[in-house]
Amino acid sequence: MGPKILFEDDSLIVLEKPAGMVVNRAESVKGKTLQDWVEEILKIGNWKLEIPSSDFIRRSGIVHRLDKETSGLLLVAKNPEVLTNLQKQFKERRVEKRYLALVHGQVEPGQGVIEASISRSPFDRKKFGVFLGGRAARTEYWAKDSYHHDSEKYTLVELLPTTGRTHQLRVHLKYINHPVVADEKYAGRKTARADRQWCPRQFLHASFLAFTHPQTGEKVEFTSELPVELKKALKTLHI
Repeated sequence: MGPKILFEDDSLIVLEKPAGMVVNRAESVKGKTLQDWVEEILKIGNWKLEIPSSDFIRRSGIVHRLDKETSGLLLVAKNPEVLTNLQKQFKERRVEKRYLALVHGQVEPGQGVIEASISRSPFDRKKFGVFLGGRAARTEYWAKDSYHHDSEKYTLVELLPTTGRTHQLRVHLKYINHPVVADEKYAGRKTARADRQWCPRQFLHASFLAFTHPQTGEKVEFTSELPVELKKALKTLHI
């Protein structure tokens, strides 16, 4: 399945990215990316823009990113001015993004905060982790529902990152010993392989997005339900 447009006007698009789709093109990426899809929809390649708009062309209007295996809400600007406005909102932390994740273990009820600096791992350049000298990162979380299966316990948590580091949520959850279900990079291969017997993909979904509309100045909010495959995975567990 491809992306689904939830909202569109003259300024921007709010869409749902499916899991398994890479956001940006790269030499190492094979297959169609979200960036390719956006360019087809907006026909950006046919636009005649000035040199200052090069960032817009390079990004194809895509304001922020989601990991390949993360599904959910993504924001696309339709012109350079809107892109600049939305990027500023992200930089000033005026955009609210929330995620839903199923994690290993029993998370204590209520709200918690993870504050731990993140940087690229010196042991594996494809991974990130909590290391001294990393960039400050903060994640708020709420434990929502508890589940179990055989002898294993799981918790559905809602996450609010107030910074935007690469792999932040996955790294922070691993740091507190509650890695995301089916996360091959941070839960460990053996654990992820066992998870994927009942959960076909990484259980992380961008479920909420709120920002100020660049044209109207009004705050707008969007929500996205858990995809079908994640709902089915939850049904295999016991409350």
